[in-house]
Amino acid sequence: MLRENFRERLNEAMRGKDGVATATIRLIMASLKDRDIAARSKGNTEGISDDEILSMLQTMIKQRRESAGLYKRGGREELAAREEEEIAIIESFMPRQMDETEIAEAVEAVIKETGAGELKDMGRVMGRMKELYAGQMDFAQASAVVKEKLAK
Repeated sequence: MLRENFRERLNEAMRGKDGVATATIRLIMASLKDRDIAARSKGNTEGISDDEILSMLQTMIKQRRESAGLYKRGGREELAAREEEEIAIIESFMPRQMDETEIAEAVEAVIKETGAGELKDMGRVMGRMKELYAGQMDFAQASAVVKEKLAK
């Protein structure tokens, strides 16, 4: 389903002569194609799943946020603005992101579900979080919450 959305949005962007959207969606599709090829070498002939696509999109957003921050610190506002435009386009393909309260509630539920009680259980908790909430939350933020809860 996400793959179809990429194609449709690319056609819309090209018809609307939206250069930033066209370039960004092409980058998404190129990254997806690279990951599909890598998956084929591991025996997956159908390509990566939607959850893996969402993870890829989150990575792309994270990279652009880091770049935008560096551009701002370097006084290159026009480049930072371009990165932020790309972030908005990529985010448009993502499900609604969980806020801090929802993340904290999800962490509590997963800790309870997995029976985690110590910091050494963090990997198990984060693995389950990624299974349940792929593409719906910032896992760096969730990781900090998990660490805080398990350290008590």
